[in-house]
Amino acid sequence: MENEFLIDSDALSPEALKRKHQLENDPSCRTDHMAYMEGQEQIKSDIREKVMSAVADYDPAQYTGADVLHALEKQTLSVEDLKALLSPAAEPFLERMAERARIETRKHFGNTVYLFTPLYIANYCENYCVYCGFNCYNHIRRMKLTAEQIEHEMQVIAESGMEEILILTGESRSKSDIKYIGEACKLARKYFRMVGIEIYPVNTEDYRYLHECGVDYVTVFQETYDTDKYETLHLAGHKRVWPYRFEAQERALMGGMRGVACSALLGLSDFRKDALASALHVYYLQRKYPHAEVSLSCPRLRPIINNGKINPHDVGERQLCQILCAYRIFLPFAGITVSSRESAAFRNGIVKIAATKISAGVSTGIGDHESKYTGKENSEEGDAQFEIADNRSLAQMYRDMKAEGLQPVLNDYLYV
Repeated sequence: MENEFLIDSDALSPEALKRKHQLENDPSCRTDHMAYMEGQEQIKSDIREKVMSAVADYDPAQYTGADVLHALEKQTLSVEDLKALLSPAAEPFLERMAERARIETRKHFGNTVYLFTPLYIANYCENYCVYCGFNCYNHIRRMKLTAEQIEHEMQVIAESGMEEILILTGESRSKSDIKYIGEACKLARKYFRMVGIEIYPVNTEDYRYLHECGVDYVTVFQETYDTDKYETLHLAGHKRVWPYRFEAQERALMGGMRGVACSALLGLSDFRKDALASALHVYYLQRKYPHAEVSLSCPRLRPIINNGKINPHDVGERQLCQILCAYRIFLPFAGITVSSRESAAFRNGIVKIAATKISAGVSTGIGDHESKYTGKENSEEGDAQFEIADNRSLAQMYRDMKAEGLQPVLNDYLYV
């Protein structure tokens, strides 16, 4: 079977199970993943062509140690230099890459590390993504927070001292429509200085509306830039349309957003090519929209409920460190986020080298911040999207960053 992650759920109805198996085993039952669906905006942009052309030409095995050393001697790197730093030939030079990355990070960001926390407000989803705990065929406790519950969660988070929040939902337009998300963002403005969203991709006019509701930046994971692999992993739903997802960040900037973030989910396909595509996505966005804050991250797969097979493929911590160092050397001005998918030890180390932003007090469940932050049990909670590896609170994270000689920053932006 081409999808090693697939499982069956005995909780599905016979009709749903039949449809699930059709989607898994018969590609003719699936829509064209490169064709826009009705209502999906198409924009004129050459960024996708530039990124995918560079990735198509990338053979990581062709680079040598001499190519890596040549790249490290340069002040400003070319795309070819980035390819060399992401190749297997760069692995023996990881310490040298880390030192160069550390110098670039300190030069442009000093000792600062930015802190934020995610808030999941719903876990309903209409997509069938075989690696995700929220996928529509996974039998989990579904929940959508009311406005009162959202505000209560935000109060609990704000009382911890957090000033930046990232609002997330499952990708369900019917359960979490734009108005629902917009109202949540308006509430967030009461409690936080910075508001980000990580939701399903939308059209420019919807991003403009969400910006008017108080959103500063938009994060979208492409998951994998490998279009063929993407087709086998995203079997149903609006997320199945690869080009519409790719262009989400650009539509967000066209809608007035101050910043956007790009990422691949490392472990779904060839991680070196996905890392290259992510970096180039940021690279070309920076050049087309120089006023925007464009950042990136590189999360790895994590286990999910009902499927213990979900783990990163061939992406160890050394490979992850190599990618992050290559990002920093190639994109010296870009923000780099490392999520709680990674261990506390790894995150403590990488923020001293290449990363500039880190999450704290994290939960990927729905409605459980009060129980997580205060210990008070809440019977109304929705299941999490994936398991996290770093459970530290904001207070603990703040202390740890200070102990590492870093300056934790809760907010660096003021509205006037």
